[in-house]
Formats: sequence, structure tokens, C-alpha cells
Amino acid sequence: MSRVIKKLEVDLDVMLFERTSRGVRLTLAGQAFLEGARRVIFTFEQAKADAKSAATGYRGALRIALSDGIARTRLTTLLALCREEAPETEIRLFETSLAQHLKGLHDDIYDAGFALSNEVGDGIVAEPVWRDPLVVAMPCRHPLLVHKHVPLREVVNYPLVLCHPEVCEGCSRQVERLLCSVDAHPVVVERVTSHDLMLALVAAGYGIGFSSAAHLAACNYADVVARPLAGSLGVLTTYLLRPDVQPSEQLSSFVRRATRVGA
Repeated sequence: MSRVIKKLEVDLDVMLFERTSRGVRLTLAGQAFLEGARRVIFTFEQAKADAKSAATGYRGALRIALSDGIARTRLTTLLALCREEAPETEIRLFETSLAQHLKGLHDDIYDAGFALSNEVGDGIVAEPVWRDPLVVAMPCRHPLLVHKHVPLREVVNYPLVLCHPEVCEGCSRQVERLLCSVDAHPVVVERVTSHDLMLALVAAGYGIGFSSAAHLAACNYADVVARPLAGSLGVLTTYLLRPDVQPSEQLSSFVRRATRVGA
């Protein structure tokens, strides 16, 4: 292996690894080469998938990225609608972080995607497609169950189980903005990387969390009760992200279907 690496360094005329008595690590050139190599491999895999799709009768494909743990019930409805109305178009799904999601849109790895953030920078359009009121997820017999609609000021008096700010970046931003609307310093007992884990911890009595009806519809936790927030506070918005260029007809139709699902 070391002989192959040294030959590669000679061919490229750059040093890919820094070798010291403490070990080996990538140089900046090595990191850049690794990133480019991964992109080439991914593109090659996409080309193979395109060929297989064409051989099985598909006349096109859309590469859709998913980040932030979007509601599965919405996604299921959308995919079923696509299969019904555009069976000739293959939909390929890729779960990824928000950062990789945005990078993939810039690098033409994905055609579009769904996320819970509209802070996407230049070159990307974020269209709100699904809006779901936030609800408070609580264990059975929790004191806040006396409220049919729970005041946010009451919620922040109890330990919270919130989503991880890096793994669930968009969702975390939306919830944090909501919490900042009240003058309080809530106690966060856990930061979780999935909706299911949040519900499991809520059911076990660790604290209370935030969810939406669309998310809860795909779950079955008998020990968790949901209550809407009082007032019009708290809406979880899902955005469709795409490059800021003229979309293909296939992608335009996909966007219209996504909007219909949220209507």
C-alpha cells in the first residue's frame, strides 16, 4: 500500500501524507485529493445507477437529499404520488447532514432535497412546502397535561429533550428560535440525534420534547402524550432546497407535487 501511495505522490507531484515519528496524517493537498476522489467515485456510482435505471425502463431520475429528519408521513405521501403520476421517473433518496446536503446541491450531486432550514446561502433556493404546528411531547401523567393548549412559558420550566444542533441542524434552529421568544433559561437534559430517541427518553421520564403531528403519525409510543402549544406559536417548516437555476420539467413537477402534499 505504501508503495502505491508513494507512486501516486510522484505522479501527482504533491505530498499527500505528512509522515512523522508520531504517525501519518493527510496534508492539505491530501485532503483536497481525497475529497475530489470521493466525488469521482460518487459520480461513477451515479452513472452506474443511471444505466441500470434506463435498462429497467425509467426515462430519468431525481436525486433527492434528506436532512434534519423530515416527517416520514409527508415523504411517504409524496413518493406514492410520484409513483402514481410519474412512474417513468426514478426517485433516489440520500440521507445526509445539512452541510453535506448544501454542498451536494452546489456540486451537482443532488437535484433537490428537503430540510428544516432556509439558511442556505447563495446559489440555492429554499421553498417552504410543509408547515406543521409544533406540539409538546410529554410522558403520561405529566403535570402539563392539565392544559389543552400548553403555554410555552410553562414548558420551559421543565427539563427538555431537544434535537442535536449539528445532526439535526435545521430543526434545532427552529426550536431554539422558539425558546428564545420567552425570557427563560430552560434546562436541556439531552441532545438527541433522532426523533425516535427523543420520544423514548420522553416516555422514560427524562424530560419533555417538541414534535409535530406529521412526525408523531409515524410513531407508536403509548406512554407519550402530545399537546399543542398555546397561541399560534411554533410551526415546524420543511423547505425544498434546489440550485438557483432553471429547474428541469421533472424537477418542476416534483416541486408541485411536494407543495400539493402540504396543502
